[in-house]
Amino acid sequence: MKQLRIGMIGYKFMGKAHSNAYRSLPMFFPQALKPQMSVICGRNEEALQEAAGQLGWSEGVTDWKELVSRSDIDLIDINAPSNAHKEIALAAAAAGKHIFCEKPLALNLADSREMLQAAEAAGIVHMVGFNYRFSPAVRLAKRLIESGRLGKIYHFRAWFLQDWILDPEFPLVWRLQKEIAGSGSHGDLGAHLIDLAHFLVGDVQEVIGMSETFVKERPLATEMTGLSARASKDAPRGAVTVDDATLFLARFANGTLGSFEATRFAAGHRSTNSFEINGSLGSVKFDFERMNELEVYLTSDDEDVQGFRRVLATDPAHDYAEAWWPPGHTIGFEHTFIHEMLELSDAIAEGRQPEPNFRDGVKCQAVLEAVERSIEERRWVPISEM
Repeated sequence: MKQLRIGMIGYKFMGKAHSNAYRSLPMFFPQALKPQMSVICGRNEEALQEAAGQLGWSEGVTDWKELVSRSDIDLIDINAPSNAHKEIALAAAAAGKHIFCEKPLALNLADSREMLQAAEAAGIVHMVGFNYRFSPAVRLAKRLIESGRLGKIYHFRAWFLQDWILDPEFPLVWRLQKEIAGSGSHGDLGAHLIDLAHFLVGDVQEVIGMSETFVKERPLATEMTGLSARASKDAPRGAVTVDDATLFLARFANGTLGSFEATRFAAGHRSTNSFEINGSLGSVKFDFERMNELEVYLTSDDEDVQGFRRVLATDPAHDYAEAWWPPGHTIGFEHTFIHEMLELSDAIAEGRQPEPNFRDGVKCQAVLEAVERSIEERRWVPISEM
């Protein structure tokens, strides 16, 4: 198998990111399976055909059920809204297709478990889209932790701050409707933080949280694309049914203490996705807005030069860097998806499960729902209870 024939469902924000990754993969990682961008699927025929031409897909169809049943497709890429993930994934698994599914895996834990069970029963390769794992600087943090250079890990604190719905007149987009999105900043932004915590530190044992919806109603959208939308001046208003901000504390199975904050109401923060990890021998700090950098502090440094150093993760010693540019020449958001698709391609070629896969998606969903239960019942909730 030298080519990977792809059918993709969705063509907006994530659809563009995935399409760019598929197009770039063979140029920079020629050893990978060559993505064949066969069929793109969406509901609006006119917009779909425009997207197919712009993004480089050979064909466009409006019926995803037809797509997943086709014999000329190896992989189904799901980046439609969250409420569509389960039905599409179950059908794709039944048809024996490999699956890439954007996060969060499903609207709830029960659905995500059903998706995992179906994928495992079908014996397919399955992957969930936590792209921030694939930043070279994040991989460096992982290496420092696993090698013991930071010692015993005491603290993991993370925050994902945005401000794109700060205006109370911003329209009611699908991400603000629980029946479509599942949850708000918690599932959209917090899910990334939870996955990074699992990837870097280990399993969460118990949580306690709080949340708030600051703007209860918004004008109904007449048009929405990605994180932008429009509404008429006299548009009727609808209820916001998800959280605008969620914060929670966590205790990890290995004794690490964690704090997490996800909000869309942090003025001045376009997409501040950050974490700090403190260990007995050192610390690391990461901010995705400066994604090529990792701040590193080691207690073994001589006292007169101790302090955080800025490490630019663009040298051949850093994951993926050799495929790109000379040291010091940085990469961007889109490259995390290319690295993500490289992991998917390699896993299919090698007959293994990629990381992260649906098991990681289920594990993340369990923490998301434990936090929601904690908020509702005002208590610490063990993940084992979910």
